[in-house]
Parts: sequence; structure tokens; C-alpha cells
Amino acid sequence: MELSITTPALLFPAISLMMLAYTNRFLAIANLIRNLHAKYKLSPDEKHIVTQIKSLRTRIRLIRSMQAFAVLSFLLCVICMFTIFRGWPDASFIVFAASICSFIVSLITSLVEITMSMRALEVELSDMEEITRTNLFRNVMGKD
Repeated sequence: MELSITTPALLFPAISLMMLAYTNRFLAIANLIRNLHAKYKLSPDEKHIVTQIKSLRTRIRLIRSMQAFAVLSFLLCVICMFTIFRGWPDASFIVFAASICSFIVSLITSLVEITMSMRALEVELSDMEEITRTNLFRNVMGKD
């Protein structure tokens, strides 16, 4: 099988879009951390804010890893194109395989971060449901 110079170039748009999505996630979480930090300064006794910030710290680290592996994948694609250009087929296959592996690691890390995000949202929703039930119960009991 021969690897042409256009093969690694096919990953460029996918990697670029992934990096854009990762950057958007990073900015959203950074903004949330800043807002929680401001709330914490106003009321440092609220322990749930500290717990949320710890969770967000983990997620921000995952996003940093996602971005690093995406950049590595992009870089390896460029190196692969160089090895193809130089006429080093064995090196080009190895570098392209490493690029794809880096891309896969980035995607798996993204899946882990998305799962953590969903768990955090489930906790928030369950709190809202509990407050709604409590208020509903108070309203019903107050009318009797």
C-alpha cells in the first residue's frame, strides 16, 4: 500500500474543527470557573462551590490534554507529509500511524470530559428537581 501526500492532509480539517470545539469548551469552563470564584469570594462557606471548582479543574486539565493530543496529531500529519515528500515510505507509515493514534487519544479524552460534564449537569438537575419538589410540598401543605 502506498501513502500519498494527500492522505495525512485529509485529517487537517477534522483536527482543526476539533481544536476549535476544544477551545470553545475551554473558554466556557474558564468563564464558569471565574463566576464560581467570584461567588466563593462572596460566600466562602458554601462547600458545593469548592466541589464544583475541583471538578472543573479536572475537566480543564482533560481539555488541555485533548488539545495537546490534537496538536500532536496535527504536527505528526505535517511530519508525515514531509517524510512522504522526502521519499521515506517506512517512516511515513510510522508517523501517520502515530498521528492517528494521537487523534484517537484526543477523541477518547474528549469522551471522558463530556461524560464528566454530563454527570455534573445531572447533579445540577437533581438539585433543581429536589428544590421544586420541596417548594411544591410546602405550597400544598400551606394551603391545607
